[in-house]
Amino acid sequence: MSDNKLKYVYFIGIGGIGMSAIARWYKFRGFEVGGYDRTPSPLTAQLEQEGISVHYEDDCSRIPGDVAATLVIYTPAIPADLGELCYVKEHGYKLVKRSMALGEITGGQCCLAVSGTHGKTTTSTLVAHILTESGEGCSAFLGGISKNYGTNLLMSSTPVVVAEADEFDRSFLQLHPDIAVITAMDADHLDIYGDLAHVQEAFLAFAVQVKETIIMKYGLPIRQEQVGARIFTYHFDNPGADFHGSNLRLQPDGHYIFDLVYPGGTLSDIRVGALGWINVENSIAAAAVCLCHGCDGQKVRHAIGSFCGVQRRLDEHVNKPGITYIDDYAHHPAELASAISSLRGISPGRKITGVFQPHLYTRTRDFAPEFAQALSALDSLILLDIYPAREEPIPGVTSEIIFKDVTAPRKMLIRKEELMDVLKKEELDVLATFGAGNIDRFIEPITELLNAR
Repeated sequence: MSDNKLKYVYFIGIGGIGMSAIARWYKFRGFEVGGYDRTPSPLTAQLEQEGISVHYEDDCSRIPGDVAATLVIYTPAIPADLGELCYVKEHGYKLVKRSMALGEITGGQCCLAVSGTHGKTTTSTLVAHILTESGEGCSAFLGGISKNYGTNLLMSSTPVVVAEADEFDRSFLQLHPDIAVITAMDADHLDIYGDLAHVQEAFLAFAVQVKETIIMKYGLPIRQEQVGARIFTYHFDNPGADFHGSNLRLQPDGHYIFDLVYPGGTLSDIRVGALGWINVENSIAAAAVCLCHGCDGQKVRHAIGSFCGVQRRLDEHVNKPGITYIDDYAHHPAELASAISSLRGISPGRKITGVFQPHLYTRTRDFAPEFAQALSALDSLILLDIYPAREEPIPGVTSEIIFKDVTAPRKMLIRKEELMDVLKKEELDVLATFGAGNIDRFIEPITELLNAR
């Protein structure tokens, strides 16, 4: 559908982080934008404040009636039998998945994409921040809310676009980036891929589509002869990687300073604005993209220091003597292990209590032993029921299959309705909440509770 015929863009699942960024982009471009989501959230409230109409009942009468002038964008996370989705299919609307819409928007621009089973949101947000701070500018579609800019969409007239390349439902295969990062290729979304081999196959297919340069975590199983783009590797501190950190120093405020060694030389004394060793590694990946893109090294160094991070990524809410509260989106065992080890690094000798809400029955079933192992690194675990998201319950799959194998010194399994009462009675030193479900609804009440102590 050519843009000149198009008047309305309607989103089914508008409250998703990726969907809302695309909705904002169309609104910015002057289209009439609206959509459906299952539940209100802070993000949908913000969309409504920006003049985008959002409703929460499956109601076909809210879909624009002018079929020829309407584009419908949907997320694969929506149930296939949703009334509105069935209606637009039956009535001949132009219907595209979110990933296809993003592919069309980024086509014809210089696209810098960040993929990987974890780390992509922080890394892509940092790439966008470096380009913005350096004065070049970019448009960016982010998988989280940037704390520097308070949004998941940046707009610029510069023909450079930063996109988070999501492997869910093989969405990233709609992108043909100039430069791409691959942060990790762990088994995940096995409800779609079946096994690790098929995950890796999809990442290789994505890598083949990259035009110029691939920035790949050191040790990932993609070889130079398999792809057309040149490969550079990166790593937190392994000197075998093309881009790596050295001379790492932890500051009293929990932030790291490091030197970046890369093929063009060394950038010394980079202060990382976001907390934890994991953000040193994310900074190295983001710096690699920007240096390969042609950014000035000193501007890269400065921007990493002024980066405030992403909401729900090692996100500090309380930090006062005797109590620290951090919230993180970790919902895969490898993410949990990285987040917990980053917390250990910045709070040595302190007692860490973690609240974890598992996300999806299939992921819980597929990774129960790995979740138990990651959570065992806590001093105290409070485990909640599974957040189902798009899934129906699976017989025998409950949080208990993780809980039984956790070896942390203290552990309890509770319903989320009990959480605030439990926290009121707990002796807390460092508290962290983890999960991709609706555990974020507790951030404000927990922050209030701890600030009142």
